[in-house]
Amino acid sequence: MRMSAMPFPDSEFRGLDSLSTGALVLDEAGAIRYVNAATETLLGVSGTLLIGDTAVQVFARSPELLSAIQTARAEQETVIEYALEVVVNGHPPIRVDCSVSPLERPPNGLLIELRAVDPHLRIARLEQARLQQEANRELLRNLAHEVKNPLGGIRGAAQLLERELPRESLREYTQVIIKESDRLQSLMERLLTPHRAPRFGAVNIHEVLERVRSLILAETPGVSLRRDYDVSLPDIRADAEQLIQATLNIARNAVQAMNASGHGHGQGNIVFRTRVARQITLESRRYQLGLRIEIVDDGPGIPDEIREQIFYPLVSGREGGSGLGLAVAQTLVAQNHGTIDCESQPGRTVFSIFLPLPA
Repeated sequence: MRMSAMPFPDSEFRGLDSLSTGALVLDEAGAIRYVNAATETLLGVSGTLLIGDTAVQVFARSPELLSAIQTARAEQETVIEYALEVVVNGHPPIRVDCSVSPLERPPNGLLIELRAVDPHLRIARLEQARLQQEANRELLRNLAHEVKNPLGGIRGAAQLLERELPRESLREYTQVIIKESDRLQSLMERLLTPHRAPRFGAVNIHEVLERVRSLILAETPGVSLRRDYDVSLPDIRADAEQLIQATLNIARNAVQAMNASGHGHGQGNIVFRTRVARQITLESRRYQLGLRIEIVDDGPGIPDEIREQIFYPLVSGREGGSGLGLAVAQTLVAQNHGTIDCESQPGRTVFSIFLPLPA
């Protein structure tokens, strides 16, 4: 049954008119109260015909979108889906990326944003990511080898010098040299670790995330780390240790970003979320079903000037950062036939890891 249209004042949604992406507003009952011009172009249907109908009526043949709407309403959190197939009435299906976000106005309302998926652009991005990963691996390998060679000499010279020192108190300084050399040696070994061949086996992704969760809480007891798991997900075939290191790097990065900005001083909020991802492309191969891991934080967000380079080695958004954590994480995920995406704005940053599910 079509509900009578009761649109909210234009001023409520005037900002949505200028968006190049489709935007729809749902009220508490799920009825469409606003449709911007980009949505009309994308869906090929007049917004006047949509306003007043419920999302269930309009998107009856788009179960993945309806599921995202239901989850966003139930959890009161933004839900992001990639490459969904959306069908409206008798129009041909289109593939879109979408996000569904709770609104304060209208009360208990939802904002749906739709972005058309350009298959050629997606392929180009995948190829760019592959080339970047290869460049990352080569740079990290060369960097680690170049630093390791002189470290051994520095440590050995410090040990010889320590034997010749006349006073025990002076050995404090040589011990600093030795310990710092050992610390850098350990870092170089970690940089070389991603280049070993993965050891694949059956992996329960929630056991991986629980291991990372325990490590983060031990390091930063004040942080709130909430779980939002789809416990029906099957085991995947992957290298558990590599996935632990990759997710640990991302979670640590979130904690450090919050602390460096003074946002939370160890009191920030992080969410580990797992979901099924449908119709995803990994390593130029299309999968009907995949696994999506989301690591969500409420920190300050990624600075605009480095947003496109965050997975490059030596790029960091905080003072004193090595700029290696995300580059290593991307390399490790790629070795497990997956990819990492990131969406960030002040107050909400989402790193999404996509991995194939067994057929």
